[in-house]
Amino acid sequence: MASTTYSISDLAKEFDLTTRAIRFYEDMGLLQPQREGPGGRSRVYTARDRTRLKLTLRAKRLGLSLTEAREIIDTYDSPRDTGPQLTKFLAVLAQHRKQLEEQMADLQANLEEVKVHEKEARALLARTGKKAK
Repeated sequence: MASTTYSISDLAKEFDLTTRAIRFYEDMGLLQPQREGPGGRSRVYTARDRTRLKLTLRAKRLGLSLTEAREIIDTYDSPRDTGPQLTKFLAVLAQHRKQLEEQMADLQANLEEVKVHEKEARALLARTGKKAK
C-alpha cells in the first residue's frame, strides 16, 4: 500500500503559504519531512506532516504561538489516550481566552476615552463657531 507524499510546493500551494514559511515550521519542529535526492535536498512530506501543518495553521488562527501549537500537536503523537491532549488544549485555550478578554477590555477603555475626547473637541469647536468634520 503506497502512502501519499507531498512536496514542499504541493503543501505551499494547498495551504497558500510560501515554501519559506513551511521551512520555518520545519525549523520550529512542527514538520519532519524525509530527505531524498542528491545531498538530501528534496523534502518529502507525509500525510502526518500535512495534518500537522493544517493543525499548526488552525492554532495560528486561534492566536496561539507556534510553541503552544507544537506542544499541543506533539501530544497527539503520544499514547492514544485523548485525555491529556484535551486537558492541555483546554488549558491553552483558557489562557488565550483570558488574554483576549483583557485585550478587549483595554480596547473598550481606549474606545471610551476616544469618545470622551471627541465630545470635548466638538464642544470646544462649537464654542468657536466652527463645524466639526
